[in-house]
Amino acid sequence: QVQLVESGGGSVQAGESLRLSCAVSGTIFSINAMGWYRLPPGKQREPVAIFTSGGSRNYADAVKGRFFIARGNAKNTVYLQMDSLKPEDTAVYYCNADVLQAYYSDPEAYWGQGTQVTVSS
Repeated sequence: QVQLVESGGGSVQAGESLRLSCAVSGTIFSINAMGWYRLPPGKQREPVAIFTSGGSRNYADAVKGRFFIARGNAKNTVYLQMDSLKPEDTAVYYCNADVLQAYYSDPEAYWGQGTQVTVSS
């Protein structure tokens, strides 16, 4: 089993910052891509920031220049630094990881439980 545990959400004013963290644990051989998605109210889930298996960082246009994704030294953690937050960033944020549980297995996508981020104007 693989578990993703997120932390760091909350309620802030526009212009403030938050930092989300996600820790992956369980039966893990390796982790490929890790990233953050969000589910805004009344909308579909959308990618926010992805740390690819090749080490690249991809960002949604709406967050470029304001959000920064990083992986921890142990490679089983991922962080999302969110600066200059806007009301439109309000959403439930989900951590995602593509995990191989054995050298012979295919990667599977796992999700965290979600953490609420609310930005007030």
